[in-house]
Amino acid sequence: MSIRVVIAEDQAMVRGALAALLAIDSGIEVAGEAQNGREALEVVLKLLPDVLLTDIEMPELTGLELAAEIQRRKLPVRVAILTTFARAGYLRRALEAGVSGYLLKDAPSSMLADAIRRIKAGARVIDPELAAEVWTEADPLTDRERQVLRYAGEGAAGAEIAERLNLSEGTVRNYLSEAISKLGASNRTEAARIARQKGWL
Repeated sequence: MSIRVVIAEDQAMVRGALAALLAIDSGIEVAGEAQNGREALEVVLKLLPDVLLTDIEMPELTGLELAAEIQRRKLPVRVAILTTFARAGYLRRALEAGVSGYLLKDAPSSMLADAIRRIKAGARVIDPELAAEVWTEADPLTDRERQVLRYAGEGAAGAEIAERLNLSEGTVRNYLSEAISKLGASNRTEAARIARQKGWL
């Protein structure tokens, strides 16, 4: 029986290339595709594939938030992250969100189908060099500090962040101040840059 895969990737060309690559393998069926995290969740809920292959940086929901939501709902779907970000912070958060695979886009294409088969069989497939780094530096940010900092890094003002997250402006300021202090940054932009570099956003 074919392994049913849903691909979540916001870049249409990359998504199409992945679908074409996997379609070559007779043991894998691309059951669905999505261009953002919210759409991916809807497709996964509808199709319940064996494996969700998702990017990290996507609109609506990131791949990490998507994986955490699938874990929270206890869906019988294994998640594999496919990303350009070889960052230990991202991998640590991915593992905490219950992902079964963390693969890099610059790996040989022949490895992808093999990794999906292993993930379906219950194995955890992690890029080996990255796995060695994963516990070297702990992420100091709370989930809320991360959310606020992500919006700030996108250029949103305090009032806009407060509205998006249903918080008061004072609370947003407090979260930003905490994040800036924890990261040893001089302002919110620098804090967002440091956190993104380390894979904590």
